[in-house]
Amino acid sequence: MSKKRDYYEVLGVAKSASAEEIKKAYRKKAIEHHPDRNQGDAKAEEKFKEAAEAYEVLRDENKRARYDQFGHAGLSGAAGGGFGGGMSMDDIFSQFGDIFGGFGGFGGFGGGGFGGGGRGGRRTNRGSDLRVKVKLSLKEILNGVDKKIKVKKYVSCSHCKGNGSENGDSFNTCDTCKGSGAVTRVTNTILGQMQTSSTCPTCDGEGKIITKKCTHCTGEGVIRDEEIITMQIPAGVAEGMQLSMTGKGNAARRGGISGDLLIVVEEEQHPDLIRDENDIIYNLFLTFPTAALGGSVEVPTIDGVAKVKIDPGTQPGKVLRLRNKGLPSVQGYGTGDLLINVNVYVPESVSDKERKILEGWEKSSNFEPSKNAKKTVFSKFRKMFD
Repeated sequence: MSKKRDYYEVLGVAKSASAEEIKKAYRKKAIEHHPDRNQGDAKAEEKFKEAAEAYEVLRDENKRARYDQFGHAGLSGAAGGGFGGGMSMDDIFSQFGDIFGGFGGFGGFGGGGFGGGGRGGRRTNRGSDLRVKVKLSLKEILNGVDKKIKVKKYVSCSHCKGNGSENGDSFNTCDTCKGSGAVTRVTNTILGQMQTSSTCPTCDGEGKIITKKCTHCTGEGVIRDEEIITMQIPAGVAEGMQLSMTGKGNAARRGGISGDLLIVVEEEQHPDLIRDENDIIYNLFLTFPTAALGGSVEVPTIDGVAKVKIDPGTQPGKVLRLRNKGLPSVQGYGTGDLLINVNVYVPESVSDKERKILEGWEKSSNFEPSKNAKKTVFSKFRKMFD
């Protein structure tokens, strides 16, 4: 799909839905669009994957919180793809098969069930997630940036291609489960016979036994190494935001599913500018003559400088606004402004000549604050305590 749909819309639940409601909604969608029930229907398979992607995010409190705050950009903006698009049908079955209660078969749809000896019987290992921090300047946040980092992690063993076997094929089929990865039991109940499935205790759900372990990874299929990863940071990210790169975490034992790389954004402080959500604040100090007579000054922006006109009689506390000179929304909904907070600098010491000039000004009624000016100052002061 070229454009991802809202995950709540995909599952047909409200944003306030509980974890149990989300689980029930996913189960309903998965049954409706299950490939065994819609054989040869590519649209149904796509909807099945879409529902799995939505459930993967909304079932996890942290991922759901990031999605609620930043949308799809908070989850896959750095990954180049989401959950459903980067995993096979078997991956989805292995990860979410338990949602159907572990009963053999899948509602009678072709016998390719989640819990029995069909599609979802074998257990698939999953690597752990990794978390890294990346520091960004305001200029990098303004435009988005590609960052390269070196990550120490578990990677697939190149000698055995990740399967843990010395020759790549030193396996025997598990005698207990006959390669299915699960053992099935039929018990008699007052409701009749009930079939249940559980992970095979002999092969730990893998369906096979290694006869000769790889000497490089001792049969684990992974080794400790380093990888240089290029991450795409979208424009408008904020301090504490967490992005996700699917499949870039630790590799899984013996050819399973790799974990995710979680990227936590740290924002470097700018020497002159202060961020307030998508707006940028600059504290401008004017000399008294410039404030009184007017003129023009240069102020810093994120990516350069801007010339600002100062009207005669500009008062301290006035805020000048430069439209669209702030940061873009990470979801693409507009751009913030540059807010220039005007201050008038008062010298800490003056010369004798300057003192005489100032004493002359003090006697002029033109330098006394007007009633309107007093009301404005009082109003601002009062708001500080409201």
